[in-house]
Amino acid sequence: MTLEQITDNIRGKVGSHSPLAAIIKFDFGDDGVVRIDGKASPTVVDNANSEADCTVKVSKENFMQIADGSLNPQMAFMMGKLRVEGDMSLALQLGSILG
Repeated sequence: MTLEQITDNIRGKVGSHSPLAAIIKFDFGDDGVVRIDGKASPTVVDNANSEADCTVKVSKENFMQIADGSLNPQMAFMMGKLRVEGDMSLALQLGSILG
């Protein structure tokens, strides 16, 4: 899956009004980033690598496994496959948006 496909998929799941009034960024390393700006109205989902309230660092492959349900996000965190910088409570709420 390309970064553009992941971005479009997240954009479709989040919709125009994110329930989180925060900026969350998925950092895929060399593969790029996906940023959800829930402070904007309507919500913006793009690939801008700017400041975020919460940054989730994960490989694109592990992200896709989490998204399809084959990798539990809590286990990925505990195994070091996923790291969170910033507001951890926002990361915990991502399941309600992306699930």
